[in-house]
Amino acid sequence: MKEQENHLRLEQYIGIQIKRQRQEQGLKLSEVAEIAGISQGMLSKIENAQVSTSLETLSRLCEVLGMPMSKLFNLYDQLESDAILVKSNQGMQVVRRGTEKGHSYQLLTHSRGPKKNFEAYLVSMDDASEEFPTFSHSGTELLYLVEGEMIYRHGHQVYHMQAGDCLTFEGDIPHGPEKLLKVPIRVLSVMNYSHPSED
Repeated sequence: MKEQENHLRLEQYIGIQIKRQRQEQGLKLSEVAEIAGISQGMLSKIENAQVSTSLETLSRLCEVLGMPMSKLFNLYDQLESDAILVKSNQGMQVVRRGTEKGHSYQLLTHSRGPKKNFEAYLVSMDDASEEFPTFSHSGTELLYLVEGEMIYRHGHQVYHMQAGDCLTFEGDIPHGPEKLLKVPIRVLSVMNYSHPSED
């Protein structure tokens, strides 16, 4: 239900919340309507988003249900979706150090606002004979191999990765593909730049 509320009109959202609060408290339509001083039919229409209720009526309903009206609207504001949907093959192509070696980087998502905490890329590598740069950056990185097979280096260690494998490591230690064993390769790279002390 909550996922469906993200794109609801205010009237629909109010109706859902009023009905939910009433039912959670085991109250009948008639009981709430009588205490709030409105007809049972009006309350039914409010719950089913068939009318736009006045603030005065809404305030009385919230009072009857023990729900501060300010909280009701705060919750509605929070339901405005901050989700980012990137459709298949429509991620923004970006240039990174591996681009000149034939790697393709699709930016899938990143944190918004003044401080960048994370970003995610879908990296594609097709040429088994290419040379590979090493990378280092702050924070932690997670690699999930979607397709293909490769040897991946992190510092002095190498890891044999096959489709479905996941590797997590500190980004400030040099890392990068060592050898592509089965192409094409597609790997999901998620970088988290936040530090525990900042949480």
